[in-house]
Amino acid sequence: MVAIRNILTRLCKYSGLSSDRLRNTEIDVEPLLDLVVVRQRALRTGRSPEESMLPVVSDMARRLQPTDRLIADAALSLGLFRESPPDGIDLDRLYAENLGQRREYLAEMWRRLHETLRAEAIPEAPTVKRLRTSSEHDAFTALAGLLAGESSYTIPQVTPTPKIVVTLPNSQPRPGMVTVVGDAVMDHLFRVDRIPAVDAPARGNGYGEHPGGKGLNRAVAAARLGLQVRIVSALGDDENGRRIREYLDAAGVRTELIKTATRAPSPITAVIMTSSGDMALIGVQDDRVRLEGADLDGPNVRAALAASDVVLLTFEHPIGIIGQVLAMVANMRPKPRLIVCPTPSLRVPQDLYRYLDAVDYLVGSADELDKMLPAVTTASSDDVAQRLRGLGVGAVCTVGEFQCAMRSDRLNVDVTHFPRALKNAPGAAAAFSAALAYRVVVSEGSLGREDLDWATAAMLLTQKLGDVPSAMPLTGDIDQIVERYAANR
Repeated sequence: MVAIRNILTRLCKYSGLSSDRLRNTEIDVEPLLDLVVVRQRALRTGRSPEESMLPVVSDMARRLQPTDRLIADAALSLGLFRESPPDGIDLDRLYAENLGQRREYLAEMWRRLHETLRAEAIPEAPTVKRLRTSSEHDAFTALAGLLAGESSYTIPQVTPTPKIVVTLPNSQPRPGMVTVVGDAVMDHLFRVDRIPAVDAPARGNGYGEHPGGKGLNRAVAAARLGLQVRIVSALGDDENGRRIREYLDAAGVRTELIKTATRAPSPITAVIMTSSGDMALIGVQDDRVRLEGADLDGPNVRAALAASDVVLLTFEHPIGIIGQVLAMVANMRPKPRLIVCPTPSLRVPQDLYRYLDAVDYLVGSADELDKMLPAVTTASSDDVAQRLRGLGVGAVCTVGEFQCAMRSDRLNVDVTHFPRALKNAPGAAAAFSAALAYRVVVSEGSLGREDLDWATAAMLLTQKLGDVPSAMPLTGDIDQIVERYAANR
């Protein structure tokens, strides 16, 4: 039942449930198509399982209690009112192409729709946020229970693919798909009293090895928040490569899009870190362990990007690969939300300017964002943000010292009220980017001040020196931080 509910939750996006959507989606819908009631209807009518799905789900939805029936009908765009349209209800708005519009109209006409169904008790009208975060979850749980019960369908203990994962560290349903394009490396962490100079070696007080990389850190952070995540990267076929894959698998990050270079070592980074969080990095990467244009041109990567709710891109791959990803996403319809982290900085970022109008959120430190404009002298972070937005970027997020400033057409927000114990933390930027992706998914891209507060609070929880991915927070942890310091806003 959990697997069925999660599939229905993901299918409600965009225009809702339809046979065309079932045929062309990246979502693993086999548990739905394999339901006994669906197979029976397909056999009886001579139609395909995909064509039989909508009438089966519609029949089950009619058995729900009025509130759950209305929510399932609008979220999945089932069209239950089309046969007998009620007076005063605009069906074009109730079954609009956009899920957000359907939610808004359902909330607006809440009482009238309940009265049409002769509901004995009409609950208080929900907000759009409550619809997407709890009410739809409850309605889809009830609908999945009917579908599973009617079909005598048993969820197998081992799912055939990892597309639906129902066991998470924080037991949260996975609300969306994020594809991360970035590096996965083996970090060699050296704890020192200060960053060494050429003629002044530093005193070491600790050493450890663990998987890392800007791409991997963001992928693991997003998975720990309950998102479905896959990573596009490259590794060698050595022991480090195997350890990194095992780490990602255990974290719930899908690894089928990682390229394996034969007889080549996986990337290694020496991380030199002080007790205050200051860092110096030394990266070692074999030229054979890199993505190439042909790796992105294949149907698997292209389909993965197209099926994503959010694509999260770092600048770790060669600039040609970065530009190719930007161009691919820019030309997709519907276009996934694109979060770009311009780290590490590029020598000639101007080569990417023609793609910046595809970037929904550009997230980086003040220095990283300033280096996106090497040909001009900037006066301030606000000046940098204004210039980058002039190049087409939708929103610029400047993050650092556990604070955030967002500049966009809709938002001009500074989040500075959270206390900190360290100057910096190696996982802070990754935690913010992943948390931002989470809020983009659950809000369908329309962010408010509370979303920026939440993403900034995620940084606060990474103030741990050591294994970076393991420091990534869970949603409940972030909720507690936001609530604790709400009065300081």
